[in-house]
Amino acid sequence: MSMSKKSVSVEHMQEEWLEVQAAQRDPARFRPLYNRYYEPIFRFIFRRTNQEELTADICSQVFLKALQRINSYSYKGVPFSAWLYRIASNEVAQHYRATQKNRVVSMEESSFTDMIDELDEQDTEGLRQQLLATLDTLKEGDLQLIELRFFEQRSFREVAEITGITENNAKVRTYRILERMKKKIANSSREN
Repeated sequence: MSMSKKSVSVEHMQEEWLEVQAAQRDPARFRPLYNRYYEPIFRFIFRRTNQEELTADICSQVFLKALQRINSYSYKGVPFSAWLYRIASNEVAQHYRATQKNRVVSMEESSFTDMIDELDEQDTEGLRQQLLATLDTLKEGDLQLIELRFFEQRSFREVAEITGITENNAKVRTYRILERMKKKIANSSREN
């Protein structure tokens, strides 16, 4: 597979766990975690809203909730960011439920190429349009799995932690979604 996964070393996660424990003892010590993750969480939310002001508001809520709930966090062998992404994902979903709007799907070229590799298709502009149309038909939970795996390039372990499912379930569900997407694309190709 051509995807370059964002891997985090065990040593880094253990150092980070020490920072989390410091923040649990003294909320003022949350700042290093905030400084490290504000920009990636902002980008994660922005890809789902495409509105800078809304993204800033939701991002503020994410870090406020993280700070309020830091004492409930426990180390589970994945980066602290997985917990933040889960909060961010919930906040974005809550926003769209409250406003009853459909959320945005934003795809970078590298993500598109990774998905085409997984779908075993040729890289064409027509396929790109079909892929975007197919993404629009996915249920929220399915879309989240595809986004985390391909757009955010998260490992299945991180996908599982963020979505609250097992790692094996994350793999199985992601590949089933890809199979359904393949069938939709094949059907629409035959219709055209």
